[in-house]
Amino acid sequence: MQHGVGGPPPPQGPGHGPAAGWEHRAQHPVPPPQPQGPPPPGWTGPAPQHAAVPPSPDTTGHVQLPPGRPVPIPSPMASPGGTPTPPVESGTGTATLAVLLIGPAGAGKTTVARHWASGRRVPTAHISLDDVREWVCSGFADPQSGWNDQSEAQYRLARRTCGFAARNFLANGISCILDDAVFPDRPVVGLGGWKRHVGPGLLPVVLLPGLEVVLERNAERSGNRRLSDEEVAGIHGRMAGWYGSGLPIIDNSKYDVETTAHILDDVLARSIASPPAW
Repeated sequence: MQHGVGGPPPPQGPGHGPAAGWEHRAQHPVPPPQPQGPPPPGWTGPAPQHAAVPPSPDTTGHVQLPPGRPVPIPSPMASPGGTPTPPVESGTGTATLAVLLIGPAGAGKTTVARHWASGRRVPTAHISLDDVREWVCSGFADPQSGWNDQSEAQYRLARRTCGFAARNFLANGISCILDDAVFPDRPVVGLGGWKRHVGPGLLPVVLLPGLEVVLERNAERSGNRRLSDEEVAGIHGRMAGWYGSGLPIIDNSKYDVETTAHILDDVLARSIASPPAW
């Protein structure tokens, strides 16, 4: 127990100070209250008070979780000679990772991210920024209806919420993969915000199939997730700016979900051995 600065400690003795704390009562349990008869006629005093019995040390209660901290850059595995080597196992194995899967609408990033997370042998969570944005029901500012101050504010809030969740998952030993349509030429929805909210250890990978594939997949969507062909083409064209960025890019035009998830795992294994500079 901390006392006030400069103030004298409370008096010590029976019923006062640390001797009356949980540690003292655990060693010297308070005796159970003795049965008492009814108060005499005309009694107006306070009801008898009994000392509270502290909970047993075995009682299940609040579980203390480690605080979420920015994800550090993964340490590459090293050989006895000190040179980095790829993981012994195929893919990422049991490594604890934070991954950002980038791609345009219709690239399949949400489906691939969920499949990759579900297939790992260690606890792994999937965090979709679109899902978090749509937590706002009344007053949802849909960017497809026009990008304005409100839609930007809700996007930033959703990204910060995803980053907070990712840090807490990682702090408690659970890997996570996030997905978002991050533009290479737009700071507002760029990598800087993700790096700030998650940490420098976030591993970005770009999923970029051909335009025909993206248009076909977008046509199968419904609701506010479906865009016009013009919007899809425009977003896809801007995503081409990731070529030459140094980030790993997967063209999954001819791959099914399972194959793409396997390729993603291999790409991430190489990123662990040699983290990308971004």
